[in-house]
Amino acid sequence: MSETTRPDGIIIALDGPAGSGKSSTAKAVAARLGYRHLDSGAFYRAITLAALRNGIHPDGWPELTHDELDRMDVHGRPGERGYTMTIRGEDVSVEIRSHQVNAHVSQMAAVPAVREWLMDALRESGARGGLVADGRDIGTVVFPDAELKAYLIADAEERARRRLLERGMDDPPLEEVRAEAGLLQGRDAIDSGRETAPLRQAEDAVVIDTTGLSFAQQVDRIVALARERGGVDRGEEIP
Repeated sequence: MSETTRPDGIIIALDGPAGSGKSSTAKAVAARLGYRHLDSGAFYRAITLAALRNGIHPDGWPELTHDELDRMDVHGRPGERGYTMTIRGEDVSVEIRSHQVNAHVSQMAAVPAVREWLMDALRESGARGGLVADGRDIGTVVFPDAELKAYLIADAEERARRRLLERGMDDPPLEEVRAEAGLLQGRDAIDSGRETAPLRQAEDAVVIDTTGLSFAQQVDRIVALARERGGVDRGEEIP
């Protein structure tokens, strides 16, 4: 078992493409261990939503400055177990998951000024440890010294089915699944091919294919790995 010098425990970094189960798994793992959950993608989504609300066309996003980003008044409000995203004080936790934001968030995440603006805040949030963070470059860029790095993957159609279920479709039709899978694959290409912090697996990450795993199995796998690396259970078992 490895040890950590962080006062609140280890950092667990979950990376992988959209729909691979990062966020839901990270939340459950954090609950099991009594850690805080940091969804880095929510920060990028909130900035994307703020820019769209302000009428800034995506073509102009590469020109955004730190001052302009400051004026958007986007914040992650820390709670007992995680963060609530706000814009000008308004809770936008639901709206940042909209289709419009989904279609543009990869463009925003590729803007160097945006990434620089957020990086310090993300790293500061994990300084004490006791954190489960998920995103697309958490283990490679944000927390390269995380005690546990896991890279979650899944078949594109399975990822698409999960996304549609999250949106309230009880039994997504095949044509909807395939259409969503195409969008996800396009987003994967953008995330993997961008010059700034592309989507990639950390060399020391554990790869977990979640295609055939139940949600409980995904969570159990990460928790077991965390225990091996010094993670201590401080929470309650999830239902």
